Amino acid sequence: MQRIACFEKVSFEQFEKDYLKAFPDCNRVKEIYDSIKMPKRATSGSAGYDFYAPDGIVLEKGKSMLIPTGIRSKIEEGWVLSIYPRSGLGFKHRVQLDNTVGIIDSDYYGADNEGHIMIKLSCDAHDEGHCVELKKGDGIAQGIFTQFGITFDDEAEEKRTGGFGSTTK
Repeated sequence: MQRIACFEKVSFEQFEKDYLKAFPDCNRVKEIYDSIKMPKRATSGSAGYDFYAPDGIVLEKGKSMLIPTGIRSKIEEGWVLSIYPRSGLGFKHRVQLDNTVGIIDSDYYGADNEGHIMIKLSCDAHDEGHCVELKKGDGIAQGIFTQFGITFDDEAEEKRTGGFGSTTK
């Protein structure tokens, strides 16, 4: 297996800013930040690195929620981290990522938001009143590193500055 990346926490200042934007009434941001669980594989045969809920979350049917993970990834050039939903959450609760698959490029690490990986989940359950309660430390998504190539005539030279959607502006 080739080792091509590492996970790190974003700074507390970046996490606080993003977390309070998502959860403005939270008064335990430092406690949550200090206990962030780093992504890891569950078994030696796992392809995916599990991402965990930084705190308890209740996701209601028909609603979406942006979850600042507190995590960023330093990835070697030529590789990408793809974020997928956890299959168990999808099977049991129809929880899915709002963008279907998140793409974390290697240059996202240096973005203005420190490459903070955010995961937006929604619950599309069929039954009325359905909600999903995730405890702090429960798996919410999984990330898989994949190698990629570029075309012979590729001329991309722009440098990333922003986060979501910044490369197509």
